[in-house]
Amino acid sequence: MKLPNSDKAVVPEAKIVRYLLDLTSENGRAKAAFFLAFGFTIDKWQVMAEALKQHASDHEVIKTDERPPFGVHYVVEGAINTPDGRNPGVRVVWIIDEGDDTPRLVSAYPLLRRLR
Repeated sequence: MKLPNSDKAVVPEAKIVRYLLDLTSENGRAKAAFFLAFGFTIDKWQVMAEALKQHASDHEVIKTDERPPFGVHYVVEGAINTPDGRNPGVRVVWIIDEGDDTPRLVSAYPLLRRLR
């Protein structure tokens, strides 16, 4: 199964610049070091946003998790297209809020295992 309505996926700017690419973020600094090492940059945050959306379209959902009353989490794993072309494996979590049909980015993590 693919992420429902992946063509409408939303990646908020703040989620990238203040979390996934922010080396000063207490919760995001390890993720930032990872993504920055593959060529993503804060000043071109839209490149990462588009890569995350493409990731959602390219790969299958591996897990869903209902979170009443908030919505459903969807976990997608696979290689992400990066500016440096090395394309590491990542896990990306999306939520579709209850009563809505638009996926919204929750987080992204490096995969600790190699992709097949």
